[in-house]
Amino acid sequence: MKQDTLETQKSMKVKTILVSQPEPKMENSPYHDIEERQKVKFDFVPFIHVEGLTSKEVRHQKIDFSQYTAIILTSRNAIDHFFRIAEEMRFKVPDAMKYFCQSEAVAYYLQKYVVYRKRKIYVGTRTFPELVPLIKKYKHEKYLLPSSDKLKPAIPALLDELEVNWKIGTFYRTVVSDLSELRDVFYDILVFFSPSGIQSLFENFPDFKQNDTRIAVFGNSTVKEAESRGLVCNIVAPSPETPSMTMALRKYIDKANKK
Repeated sequence: MKQDTLETQKSMKVKTILVSQPEPKMENSPYHDIEERQKVKFDFVPFIHVEGLTSKEVRHQKIDFSQYTAIILTSRNAIDHFFRIAEEMRFKVPDAMKYFCQSEAVAYYLQKYVVYRKRKIYVGTRTFPELVPLIKKYKHEKYLLPSSDKLKPAIPALLDELEVNWKIGTFYRTVVSDLSELRDVFYDILVFFSPSGIQSLFENFPDFKQNDTRIAVFGNSTVKEAESRGLVCNIVAPSPETPSMTMALRKYIDKANKK
């Protein structure tokens, strides 16, 4: 990203913000509200994207779908790629299959593939540790965990602690996006939600210098990755005052743009 225009910046006010994720599809997105109320512009560019593995690559992991009685689903991607691979392998998912979903949002998305009321679906509150007690109640199931190539180490550790019969299946991978179109573009704020987003920034722009660019990060692991790269995190969420990134951005912009 071009940084030589920074010297011409007349103030530290916020006008442009780049979010390293796809644009929200919802009409009443909090980002749109910030744009209208605070007169700033958001752009959305995924710094990373997901690519599905082929059924051949999954077979090499020696995964036999018929051996499992329960599926642990941590994200929408996990759902999409589990059913994609099942279809490619011509495996008909039995009606008796149990689904353990990390959150209500994940469980709701599952309805894209199954008739919700006719399936055995168990739903956690939000985080994986909150799903663990439900898995513990069904210790005798044989669990399959569809995952990306970058799974949080805490998840396997928790499953091992439960001493349940489980296996991970890597069904999709996280890939760095080509950001070459952003090379000569400057934003007042860059927003990151994962360590992979930070890594993508530096893979695309090895000589990136923060200068006056404000960095917004979500989550402790993202903060650590940013700081390890020498970045200063100006906006951090979640916090007690700002549990969401949009709340943190709104608060910062209010202060920065106050005349």
